[in-house]
Amino acid sequence: MLGEALSALASLAGSALVTAMVTDGWEGLRGRFARLLGRGAAGGIEAAEKRLEDSRAALTGLSGTDLERAQAKQEAAWQVRLGDLLEADPAVEGELRVLVAEVQALAASSGGTVVQHAVAYDHAQQAVQGHGVQNVTFGGQDGPAGA
Repeated sequence: MLGEALSALASLAGSALVTAMVTDGWEGLRGRFARLLGRGAAGGIEAAEKRLEDSRAALTGLSGTDLERAQAKQEAAWQVRLGDLLEADPAVEGELRVLVAEVQALAASSGGTVVQHAVAYDHAQQAVQGHGVQNVTFGGQDGPAGA
């Protein structure tokens, strides 16, 4: 039976793994997760790579609620797999924690720059969302100059 700390790690790692699948850093992390999951054996690594790519493919092209549902399904599956891995080989805990930390750092830094240009006239309203510097210009009652 998996202890509470390792069970929490499996849950966190499953979420981190699925998060990584939809980031630009996935290619670099995929091989490392595959080596961990395959436990260094060539056949195991290949099987893990296929399973990882199948999971990523299940997320590709989705958005909104569909993406959220697919992510939740994939996270649950990976939490079980990673829990099984930790139960079979508790020595992988350290490496899994390192991978989770890298995914979290990648996710935190991948917000990117938000640039939004908005112009409103008369009784129009604007909603500005994002982070960073935002400049909003409201025109006069007569619309744009020269209109």
